[in-house]
Amino acid sequence: MSVATLRRSLPVDRRLVWTLALAVVVVVLTLVLPPFRTYQLATVGAYLCVTAGLTVLTGLNGQLSLGHGALMATGAYTLALSVNAGWPLTLALTAAVLVTTAAGAVVGLAAARLRGPYLAGLTLAVAVVVPAITSTFDGTFNSDQGLSVALEPPPATVTVEQWQAWLAWGAAIVTLVLLQLLIGGRFGRELRAVRDDETAARLSGVSVARTQVLAFVVSAACAGLGGALFAVLAQSVSPGAFPLSLSLFLVMAIVIGGLGSLAGAVWGAVLLVALPALAHSVTDGIDVQRLEGNLPLALFGITLVVVMLAAPGGIAALRPLRTRRRKV
Repeated sequence: MSVATLRRSLPVDRRLVWTLALAVVVVVLTLVLPPFRTYQLATVGAYLCVTAGLTVLTGLNGQLSLGHGALMATGAYTLALSVNAGWPLTLALTAAVLVTTAAGAVVGLAAARLRGPYLAGLTLAVAVVVPAITSTFDGTFNSDQGLSVALEPPPATVTVEQWQAWLAWGAAIVTLVLLQLLIGGRFGRELRAVRDDETAARLSGVSVARTQVLAFVVSAACAGLGGALFAVLAQSVSPGAFPLSLSLFLVMAIVIGGLGSLAGAVWGAVLLVALPALAHSVTDGIDVQRLEGNLPLALFGITLVVVMLAAPGGIAALRPLRTRRRKV
């Protein structure tokens, strides 16, 4: 094997090593953490599916979405209806991804014609419409009470929390690998070209509309998978689980984590679990109920300001001081 061939194959091998290392770390953590922490770890994995897809859409393609909470709800309700109809879990997860992908394609076709605040307004309208649909068709979706998700118990050798963590992180790792392969090729170059300059991309032969629609479809599929995993974790689904604030948290999380890479999506998923837990601990400590609903948003806002001042590229862009000096 020549040196040039070895250099070309090294990044792929490195990603494979990091993926395997991440899987091993998750398995080890599920064996040593208490049940509640293991459940939080599973929640991070479910969020990671969503933040990774949103990073592709917003960070690499430049489309702002304020409606990913609604896409998560679409996947969650699809899984609940499928499981309750007697479908196996794997088939229900597949159906959730496919239905959300179709919904994302519809929204993406409209979003490809819009820019800036108009695009944000469209996705915001999607986030408002989905809860209204559950109330209108209450015979199917059971309105605000939502639907229960009747799942078969895991094997007796593992706890429920361990099984949930393995399922969520298995899906998250597969999502990361597929997205890395997708954005590492021509499609990734087209995404960045459209984000940087649509006119130049069009003159270079890139179909701007097709690229934007495909980005929305990919991101919607990831959101549907994440929403379906949340339904599995909670074993229920209701409109209150996917409020408008969830979409805002998702956007802030990927900005804080770092829009330019999937590593930022990992940091964003961790923050989506860690900051609300910190807010809950603070409210318990000072016993002020009025802060309980607003404190997580305030913490996200403060964290966003601090990170943007210290590291405009997000947490993933931080490098050790020695690395910076070497580059200089």
